[in-house]
Amino acid sequence: MKNEANLGSESVGKLLFKLSLPAIVAQLINVMYNMVDRMYIGHIPNVGASALTGVGVTMPVIMAISAFAALVSMGGAPRSSIMMGKNDKEHAEQILGNCTILLFALALILTIVFMLYGKSILMLFGASDTTIGFAWDYMRIYTLGTLFVQISLGLNAFITSQGYAKTSMMTVLIGACCNIILDPIFIFVFDMGVAGAAWATILSQAVSSIWVLKFLFSEKSFLRIKPKYFKLSARVVLPCLALGLSPFIMQFTESVISVCFNTSLLKYGGDIAVGAMTILTSVMQFSMLPLQGLTQGAQPIISFNYGAGNADRVKKAFKLLLISCLVYSTALWAIAIFLPQVFIGIFTNDAQLMVFSEKAMRVYMAVSLMFGAQIACQQTFIALGNAKASIFLALLRKVLLLIPLIFVLPMFMSDQTMAVFMAEPIADFIAVSVTVTMFTISFRKLINKMNQPIKEQLDPAC
Repeated sequence: MKNEANLGSESVGKLLFKLSLPAIVAQLINVMYNMVDRMYIGHIPNVGASALTGVGVTMPVIMAISAFAALVSMGGAPRSSIMMGKNDKEHAEQILGNCTILLFALALILTIVFMLYGKSILMLFGASDTTIGFAWDYMRIYTLGTLFVQISLGLNAFITSQGYAKTSMMTVLIGACCNIILDPIFIFVFDMGVAGAAWATILSQAVSSIWVLKFLFSEKSFLRIKPKYFKLSARVVLPCLALGLSPFIMQFTESVISVCFNTSLLKYGGDIAVGAMTILTSVMQFSMLPLQGLTQGAQPIISFNYGAGNADRVKKAFKLLLISCLVYSTALWAIAIFLPQVFIGIFTNDAQLMVFSEKAMRVYMAVSLMFGAQIACQQTFIALGNAKASIFLALLRKVLLLIPLIFVLPMFMSDQTMAVFMAEPIADFIAVSVTVTMFTISFRKLINKMNQPIKEQLDPAC
């Protein structure tokens, strides 16, 4: 297997660094990509504030479109790595081909749905008579580029899964650079406003899509897209969708949780509580990017060596991932608890909001040091193809615990505003405890089975 990283024999430590660093950089670039987009929109003369609010309303829809890309790619990519580890290139390419055509089909369906009902959906998500014009101007154009989003996000995961981390990073970098250049040209030079920002975004995604497709059709890629594998097979597709359901739920429910937090905080704490929540979620999302990069770097190592039956390398990769994640999450927790103003000062200089946010951050991120174990274990479940466990854990933290706690805790605590913030650490503590327990039992059994001298191993995704 010729790629940037030899997943089966190179030092696990060097591999994790080599694959994780580009993934972390790609995550940071992606965030800057979105931030720059909003900065330009917010500075449109006379209507910047309304335009920014209108585009903000479209974010849940954009997250939903991205979630469907994750449904296919985050299930298909680990399974293709596992098949490569088993030296079954044909099956791995069949997975790639099936996932490619499935992404095209999903893009077509999503485009039709949002073009027909997008305006009504935006009104449900909080658009007003003042902002719906800006929101729909952005959304109707962005919807036309749904195919490019599905391809650039969905198929890029298959580049990462083969060990081509630098190539995967370039997909994001190319799109981000194009967007940063095109945004001011379309918005200000051509005076297209919000519509110009949308055109800049989808054209940038189109360039990224061309980059991805060109690579996966070329001989540079170990796995190549082949039209003969475009015919959908339930045997191939269903295990991928089952495995991808966990990241799909995690992404899709983000918008639901945001609405739940904001409505409860507005009820009990007013605008200042909602403002603090905006800061806290921004800090949490941005600071978690290195953890996401680490798990993306570890996934192909774990999946490939699991498929190859190399238990020692699977254990080493997970152990190194776990230690790295825990060290980072503990450092993050220490800053949040003892020096919260370091984070808060980035977003506001309002004295009242800063004081309130410091107290809220200490509650909200009280057990965030444990989150390193949560993400390491949960993402390793996905890397090992364990669909059932990953789906349950995705539902547990957000749907079964966090959302109910947001509404239940204020009924039993005198400080109802802080009770809403308290929902996060309680949900995290329970979820991490359950995740670590489940993973320890499952992982020990899996390693023992891999060490047994038998020819066939049970596929957890089946």
